[in-house]
Amino acid sequence: MPPDGPEFQSVGVVGGGLIGMSWAALFLAHGCDVTVVDPDETCAARLEAYLPAAWNNLTALGWATQPTPRLPRVTQDVAALAGVGFVQENGPERLDVKRAILRDLEAVLAPDAPIASSTSSFMASDLQDGARHPERILVAHPMNPPHLVPMVELVAGRDTAPKVLDTAERFYTQMRRVPIRVRREVPGHLANRLTSALYREAVHLVAEGIASVEDIDKAVAYGPGLRWALMGPHLTYHLGGGAAGYRGYLDHLGPTQQARWKSLGAPELTDRLKDDLVAGMARALEAQDQATLVQRRDDALEALLKLKAAFDL
Repeated sequence: MPPDGPEFQSVGVVGGGLIGMSWAALFLAHGCDVTVVDPDETCAARLEAYLPAAWNNLTALGWATQPTPRLPRVTQDVAALAGVGFVQENGPERLDVKRAILRDLEAVLAPDAPIASSTSSFMASDLQDGARHPERILVAHPMNPPHLVPMVELVAGRDTAPKVLDTAERFYTQMRRVPIRVRREVPGHLANRLTSALYREAVHLVAEGIASVEDIDKAVAYGPGLRWALMGPHLTYHLGGGAAGYRGYLDHLGPTQQARWKSLGAPELTDRLKDDLVAGMARALEAQDQATLVQRRDDALEALLKLKAAFDL
């Protein structure tokens, strides 16, 4: 981080939902002045309730620059973002809504202020259509919750200026994130495509009566998920090849992988299947409190990040 703090002292967060609140907590923890714009009148109260627990995790990880959180400015007026240096957009996942938000932002922002969208599916080029300064628009997609899951994937659109991508990468690195550059635009970027591939098969297994929602989640959480928390699939299979490494794995077990690929399902999310999935989740939860589950997850993520750092993984 620069000696005087983050590169952008003033940051705008558009959309104060789960993702927006998490980004706001992270930016605040690193000493940024944060303005949150959201049309919901309850946004300020929700943020005030959200920050203490998030701050505890950020402090325990050494990512907070002060012992107690200071509240961001919360407003319904996008004009309040005039003068901010960087904007993280977290609006609803609808292309028309996001383009409208970008139009409003461009009416008040300086021409060189980067606008990074947290969109989970849309391509930056689609967001750039009709923009006054499309060169400053990029995708910066996190995973929930962004203040604890370090990955942020950066994707340029057809008009994104290379220097804007460099600036965003530098800023997120200052925020203790792990930026990943996706080389080519594709719906869902990188991480969501990987998770979607697994989720598709998880849904297929329920639809075909092969396993329950609960057992499928156990299979991931107590099986490959433990390894995936430490390393990705390529490195996992490299180690699975023993002394022969990745080449040995591919030569020896590649054919069985291909055989499995051919049998993977492509379920259709019918109303009946959605009902089955929701009912299976209800049975697995056994009336566990949602807020308690979220806090347990976040505390576990904190501990896992410390563990990964201790083992340099």
